[in-house]
Amino acid sequence: MIIREFIYRNKSIIAYGLSMALLLFLLKWLEMRFIIVDHAFELYSAAIAIIFTSLGIWLAMKLVGQKVHTVYVEKEVQFSDSRPFQVNEAEIFRLGLSKREMEVLQLMANGLSNNEIAEKLFISTNTIKTHCSRLFEKLEVSRRTQAVEKARRLMLIR
Repeated sequence: MIIREFIYRNKSIIAYGLSMALLLFLLKWLEMRFIIVDHAFELYSAAIAIIFTSLGIWLAMKLVGQKVHTVYVEKEVQFSDSRPFQVNEAEIFRLGLSKREMEVLQLMANGLSNNEIAEKLFISTNTIKTHCSRLFEKLEVSRRTQAVEKARRLMLIR
């Protein structure tokens, strides 16, 4: 109701506004048409340049974009030593490893996860994580496999 009254009262203004918009659109369309006709060669050459530039970038990315992927292969090394295994107590003392940390290290070497180690030792998973981080710090390693390998090399575990 209010909209009808507004339109009825301002119909001449709305008609003038629509006619001005239509004329402005027509003028802009004609101007654009003349620009395109007058500068057709420049527009076509710019379009071709853009196409070839993007094609060159795509081709360069395909040819040069080959990335080198580094693959870490970790293998268990078996020592064929005829003498019996003996724990290196001096190295345990030098590193300052506790008995519980040694237990965690041995279970890590057996391939158990943090949850499995926690269940086996009847302690929380967070405590196991703390023991693991301290082991990594004391052995100066950043991963479980590195810790186990270094502990075997130092004769801390079998």
